[in-house]
Amino acid sequence: MTTPAASLPERPTIDGLEPTWAGRWDESGVYRFDRTRPREAVFAIDTPPPTVSGSLHVGHVFSYTHTDVIARYQRMRGRAVFYPMGWDDNGLPTERRVQNHFGVRCDPALPYDPAFEPPERAGERQIPVSRRNFIELCERLTADDEVAFEELWRRLGLSVDWSMTYRTIGVPARVAAQRAFLRNLARGEAYLSEAPTLWDVTFRTAVAQAELEDRERPAAFHRLLFTRADGADLEIDTTRPELLPACVALVAHPDDERYRALFGTTARTPVFEMEVPVLAHRAADPEKGTGIAMVCTFGDTTDVLWWRELQLPTRTVVGHDGRFLSEPPDGLNGTAYAQLAGATVHTARERVVAMLREKGRLLGEPKPITHAVKFYEKGDKPLEIVTTRQWYVRNGGHDADLRAALLERGRELAWHPVHMRARYENWVEGLNGDWLVSRQRFFGVPFPVWYPLDEHGEPVYDRPISAAEAALPVDPSTDVPPGFTEAQRGEPGGFAGDPDVMDTWATSSLSPQIAAGWCSDDDLFQRVFPMDLRPQAHDIIRTWLFATVLRAHTEHGTLPWRHTAISGWILDPDRKKMSKSKGNVVTPMALLEQYGSDAVRYWAAGARPGTDTAFDPGQMKIGRRLAIKVLNASRFALSTGAVPGEVTAPLDRALLAELADTVEVATAALEDFDHARALEVTERFFWHFCDDYLELVKARAYGEHGEDAAASARAGLATALSVLLRLFAPVLPFVTEEVWSWWQEGSVHVAPWPEATDLRAQAGDPQVLTAATEVLTAVRRAKSEAKVSMRADVSKTVVTAPGAVLSTLAMAESDVRAAGRIQNLVLEERNEGPTRVEVLLPDRVTEP
Repeated sequence: MTTPAASLPERPTIDGLEPTWAGRWDESGVYRFDRTRPREAVFAIDTPPPTVSGSLHVGHVFSYTHTDVIARYQRMRGRAVFYPMGWDDNGLPTERRVQNHFGVRCDPALPYDPAFEPPERAGERQIPVSRRNFIELCERLTADDEVAFEELWRRLGLSVDWSMTYRTIGVPARVAAQRAFLRNLARGEAYLSEAPTLWDVTFRTAVAQAELEDRERPAAFHRLLFTRADGADLEIDTTRPELLPACVALVAHPDDERYRALFGTTARTPVFEMEVPVLAHRAADPEKGTGIAMVCTFGDTTDVLWWRELQLPTRTVVGHDGRFLSEPPDGLNGTAYAQLAGATVHTARERVVAMLREKGRLLGEPKPITHAVKFYEKGDKPLEIVTTRQWYVRNGGHDADLRAALLERGRELAWHPVHMRARYENWVEGLNGDWLVSRQRFFGVPFPVWYPLDEHGEPVYDRPISAAEAALPVDPSTDVPPGFTEAQRGEPGGFAGDPDVMDTWATSSLSPQIAAGWCSDDDLFQRVFPMDLRPQAHDIIRTWLFATVLRAHTEHGTLPWRHTAISGWILDPDRKKMSKSKGNVVTPMALLEQYGSDAVRYWAAGARPGTDTAFDPGQMKIGRRLAIKVLNASRFALSTGAVPGEVTAPLDRALLAELADTVEVATAALEDFDHARALEVTERFFWHFCDDYLELVKARAYGEHGEDAAASARAGLATALSVLLRLFAPVLPFVTEEVWSWWQEGSVHVAPWPEATDLRAQAGDPQVLTAATEVLTAVRRAKSEAKVSMRADVSKTVVTAPGAVLSTLAMAESDVRAAGRIQNLVLEERNEGPTRVEVLLPDRVTEP
């Protein structure tokens, strides 16, 4: 296959390649999944569904490029690649974006208004709308976002099968999530429980352990004076004096001699005058504060531990909105509490401190400290702990056998890089409760259950009515359970729908099942599940990866995939993670337009798996230069009339030997999901090919040494170019496809991956190229130091080296003479020592 020079583009450019080739790929269906292939010939990817809440940022481009490199490699290895794309469009991020974008808020008590249209511009005050109206706005906005996301992914060159997309709020996803929940419930893995719950007062929803993050916040220790049963003062340190009305006990360590005599007695709280017991518990820290702590319902998770294990009463003061309840707990001093009713936590703290000072029960001034406070990862205010009724799924937090089984699943999974498994194991071993899966929000998958109402119209929570799987998806707020009519909704003896929705991870954790058509497309499911690869970032090992392993383990008795490839974060110039919440993200479209998609992919693919990487436009500039060089070097090689054939010249055969080594290393790296290593060795060889081999072979390829010699050079060029284009194709899909189209049929992206054994069949001694390169480098250096053109003639070059080196060099002597423009090349033998090259330029340099 040859390409006459006249048919090659005169001035090739990488600009504009993306829309051209993205359109052609779509038309040809080159990335379509072939579902006729058997499972052993399939490579299935559990693609991360990006959160649809605004715009993608450069961190997404970074990690999704890693996945695409592997997908393209596996396709070239002859596998049918199952590479779908999902959109994670339900949950809090979407709701927040809709609220801000349209200027609305959801009020489930309002009736549906089919004629409602949001204002053109969001006002300062949010307009209350019904739940159905709110969900419609969520669906409208996410649909727009998904179009923009797909456009960017196509511009980046993701080789996704765009006929296989799903939405985590779409019908198949809702069916899968509800089916999985019903089966969890039937097996006793899901249960409803009323208990202290970590609560975000802004979003007014429960938060799971996996969604917590500690943030350093200023606080202060206040020393309060309680009154012992004998009338003496008892000093207590606390950072949350506002919870004094919620105090239910005092706790000290059982071995603390200071308080041993008080165990079993009572003390009276200041200001609110409540009698509370003084108890012993080993979780009390004698070194913290005064060594005795007040137990409040609830200030932190330690309070929950003490409340549960010591069987203490509950005195709730903080409501779901983060404000103090209007009515005091039973038995509390109502006069003092009236000053707190309706106040925020911050205001209540100030008022309680003022009351303590007024009564002389605050000892000294508060001592400022900084300590870690728990936040919802997407929230702005510290979490509170309130008692709520929630759905949980067993995850090993309270079940040692399940925990051990999930740890074993982690050991079965192939981790890339391997050290990331420790994060999974640390998370599983540190679980202290089951997975809280319910959320008090609106745009999500509803729980497919209802509750019968007793004769007083109160829900009977221990007798939930489950939907039939055949009826899924259902919405209990509008659908009616079997055996009831709509008229019985909310009536005594009737029913009430569960008002909550599932945590978004409860849906996303089923991404392999959703994409694979679980229970809806058995043929597809058998071909792709369990999948081969889960790519994702390291920060969601504890959430998405763990939850997906849990769901596959309990439902299918297997891992959901064989491998997981973990990407790092993108860091800003201050070495902080780029994220929308931090406001330090870079949107990628401008980068793709400025540098080209191949250049941005080059930067992303160069990052080591699992390693955090700095955002670096400098690397994108290097990637752009590389893509341009691929165009120009390819044009030169093809302009010689390069065509596959027999390679006979020692220099050409030496090149193929080095190329075989490169293919071997790159292939092994990609088999281990190490895209960075594969790119590194390919790029190193490519620049050697351009800087050295092309210069050495140029004259011969153009026929200056005879047609037989030219035929070998052209065959060597064609072979090397074909292999290099295929090695680069997973990382630089646009420029490699462009060059491939100049001289080959079909797409480079379904061309077979190069095999080192094929190259070795024609390979020779790589030292021939090494020796020739060493001499050519010395000649270039001499010309550079003399400040003359690289095209200047060299009157004489003397190479002194051992005989074996000279014999090797002699095999390429004519190529070295031509490349260096050496008039007289002298080879002088010596027994040992390094090669020495002496370059003599004429006194008066003439240039052609």
